[in-house]
Amino acid sequence: MISTMFHERRNGHKPIEFRDRRLIQRRVQLRTFSSERRRQVSPEGLGERELFSTMAPMGVSFELTEKQKVLQMKAREFARREIAPVASYHDRTGEFPWDIVRKAFEEGFFTAYIPKKYGGSGLGIFETAILTEELAAGCVGITTSIMINVLGVGPLLLSGTEQQKEKYLIPYCRQLTLWSFGFTEPDAGSDPSRIATLAERKGDYYILNGMKHFITNGGVADFYTVFATVNRDLGTKGITAFVISSKMDGVRIGDALDKMGQRASNTSEIFFKDVKVPVGNRIGEDGEGYKIALMSISRSRINVAAGAVGVARTAMEHALRHVQKRIQFNQPLANFQYVQFRLADMATQIDAARSLAWKAAWAHDRGYRFAKESSMAKDFAGDVVMKATSEAVDLLGGYGYSKTYPMEKLMRDAKLMQIYEGPSPIHKTIVYRELAKEYGF
Repeated sequence: MISTMFHERRNGHKPIEFRDRRLIQRRVQLRTFSSERRRQVSPEGLGERELFSTMAPMGVSFELTEKQKVLQMKAREFARREIAPVASYHDRTGEFPWDIVRKAFEEGFFTAYIPKKYGGSGLGIFETAILTEELAAGCVGITTSIMINVLGVGPLLLSGTEQQKEKYLIPYCRQLTLWSFGFTEPDAGSDPSRIATLAERKGDYYILNGMKHFITNGGVADFYTVFATVNRDLGTKGITAFVISSKMDGVRIGDALDKMGQRASNTSEIFFKDVKVPVGNRIGEDGEGYKIALMSISRSRINVAAGAVGVARTAMEHALRHVQKRIQFNQPLANFQYVQFRLADMATQIDAARSLAWKAAWAHDRGYRFAKESSMAKDFAGDVVMKATSEAVDLLGGYGYSKTYPMEKLMRDAKLMQIYEGPSPIHKTIVYRELAKEYGF
């Protein structure tokens, strides 16, 4: 299922031949309008206003639905009321934000994307992206502690059996439960073929030995989705996914990482020593873990992009307010064209990053291939948030560099968004690969 669910709708035709311009044009038309709609609508004799109003229901809309607007405002108010006031404290102390996490669960933010049959709200990744942007505008470190669960339970949603989903997702929706995604190792990050954590089959169990590195929520999670190999000689073809309880014998939590930014989120090492894992805890079959991980991470990257937009937006808002009040040469900084242009560029890039994230989420929720869009969004948004926070620090001058103001925190938080869920070269490789497929190369 995992290998086909996002391929069927767009792989029904032969690949586009780049040299056949008529075929390319036809494909664009097919993606834009249904065949029935094209028969009904004829541009001849219609004015511009009439033409666009006729086609509008089948075209692109940037208007959120009423339910999406309610979700957006609910998350925005939660970030303003609960997250922003304590963001500086958790950044200074590195203390895990248990109080905020509990409140976020009560608000339904943990279970928004879980299907209704298991107790969730049944929303899509598009709504999750809206939610993530608003929460991250308050503090992306705290937001990471909340939204990492999307990635943690993602493999279950994608490839778990119905029995597994009922066993884990129903309790997840009823009571606060934290999940982590155990993929990265000291020698296996962007190169998953080097995963060394070994799962050896012994009858009805697997014996798990190894360790995971840089695991978000690793020190506080109740469950981990762990990716281990059943045969190190098989590379990625041996990777298999398992549900591991943090309370299993042989599971040990290492020290928390003292990070540069996003310090409110817990990042730890996890060690596995002769952990006895029932076969029923395996997600998918032996060797399917790599595909499951890729699909889960690709989906999660959309939320990373949305979170980056939230941080960048907050940085812009701080800078915008500052230049209205800061007087130099007998006038506000906002009067200087150079300052105006820097903020204008910042706003343009933030809107572009949001559009990419929303497009990727839209493609995902409609069952289209979305790997290219997801990587575009994550790569672009990661660079945008780094640039926006740097620009905002510049515009605040010495105030921006001081810990008295939030700008330096935002800049430290932003850097990680260029690193986790894949650095820029990985995403550019994915974008090119998908682009070549689209054009038949």
